[in-house]
Amino acid sequence: MEPSTIIAAVLSIVNTSRLIVHLFQRQMLRNRVRRQWKLREDMNSERGTDLSQSTGPRPLDIMVAMGHVDPVERRFWARETSTDWWDRIVLQVWDESQWLRNFQMRKGTFLELCELLSPALKRQDTRMRTALTIQKRVAIALWKLATPISYRSVANQFGVGKSTVGVAVIQVAHAIIDLLLSKDVQVIIDGFSAMGFPNCGGAIDGTHIPILGPAHQGSQYINRKGYFSMVLQALVDHKGPFTNINVGWPGKVHDAHVFRNSGLFRRLQESIYFPDRKISVGDVEMPVVILGDPAYPLMPWLMKPYTGTLDTEKELFNYRLSECRMVMECAFGRLKGRWRSLLTRSDLSQTNIPIMIAACCVLHNLCESKGETFMVGWEVEANRLAADYAQPDTRAIRRSQRDVLRIREALKASFQSEQGNQ
Repeated sequence: MEPSTIIAAVLSIVNTSRLIVHLFQRQMLRNRVRRQWKLREDMNSERGTDLSQSTGPRPLDIMVAMGHVDPVERRFWARETSTDWWDRIVLQVWDESQWLRNFQMRKGTFLELCELLSPALKRQDTRMRTALTIQKRVAIALWKLATPISYRSVANQFGVGKSTVGVAVIQVAHAIIDLLLSKDVQVIIDGFSAMGFPNCGGAIDGTHIPILGPAHQGSQYINRKGYFSMVLQALVDHKGPFTNINVGWPGKVHDAHVFRNSGLFRRLQESIYFPDRKISVGDVEMPVVILGDPAYPLMPWLMKPYTGTLDTEKELFNYRLSECRMVMECAFGRLKGRWRSLLTRSDLSQTNIPIMIAACCVLHNLCESKGETFMVGWEVEANRLAADYAQPDTRAIRRSQRDVLRIREALKASFQSEQGNQ
C-alpha cells in the first residue's frame, strides 16, 4: 500500500473521531441546558416550595459550544422564610411587658441600644439580597443570649437562616463590647461606705461558665466540679454593674492565678486603677481597696475575710465585708438570670465564647443602668439550669504580708469601736 494511501486513511479516522467527539460534546451541552430549564420549570410549578427567586437584575451566563451561543439566564435562589412575626407583630403590636419578657429590656432601651451599635453594624444591600436591619440583628442576638435554645430555633423564629443567626450573634457581641464599662469612683466609694466599708472601690469574684469540651487542651478546662468551663472574673460597684471583667481562662485555673495575671491586678499593683485617695484608719494609711473572698491574696488594696478561729472583732469584720460582697453574688445572679445562655454549655467556638460572655456583662450594665425590671421567673429558670453546673469551691490563700495585716487589723479595730459607740 502506498504511503500516501496510509496517511489518507489515518487522517480520515482522526477526522471521524473528532467529529464524533464534537457531536457528543454538543449533545451533552444541550442535555445540560434542557435539564436546567426543566429544573426551573419544575421548581416554579411546584406548590409549597421553600425556595423563591430573588429580585433585581439577573446576570446572563453565556455558554459557547462548537460555534453556537446559547444565552442561559442564571437566577439566584434563597430559602423562603417568613418575617411577619418580627415585622408585623413584635415591632408593631408587642407591649412593654412582652418586650421585657423576651428581650430582657423595654422597647425604648432596645432602640437606644440599636442606635449606639449602629455605626458598627451598618451594612449595605447587595444584588443577591437585602441586608438585615440593625434592629433585627440586635434582636436575634438578644434572643439567643437570653435563652439556652438552638440556633435553628432562633432562625425559625425570625425567619432567617441558621448561619445568619450565628453571624448576627458574633457581630452584635463584638459591637457591644466596644461600649466600654465605666465607673464613677467617688460615687462607688460613697456607696460602699454607706454599706459599712470605708474607701472601697468594688467587690471582686469569679464564676464558671459551662462550655463544650475544647478540641485542644480539653483537660485544662475541667474545673473542680468535673465539667468544662471558662472563668469570668468581675469587679462590681455597690449597685451591681460591672466595672472590670476578665474572661477566657480555663476552668482548671485557680481564681487567684486568674487575678494575678489580669490587667486589673497590674493596674492596682501600680496604683493607677483608682485615684490616689488614702484615708487614715487609726494610725494606718489605707488606699482605695477592693473586697475579695478567701481565695484572693490579702494585699494593701485588697481586703479579704479572716479564716480559722474567729473572735468577736474578727466576726464583725467578716460580717461587714460579707455584707458588701453580697452585691457581687447578686450581680452574677442577675447576669445569668437575664442572659441564660451563660448557664448551659455554649456551642460557640473557643475564640468566640469570651466575646459572648463579655457582651452579656455589658448588656447587664445597660439593663441595670436603665432600671429594667428583673422578672421573678428568670431567677426560677436560672436556678433550675444552674443546678446542673454547680460552682466549684475555691481554696483559701493564707499567706499575707505584715504591712497588709496592719491595714486589716486597723479596720477590725475601727469596726469594733463603731459598734461600741452605737
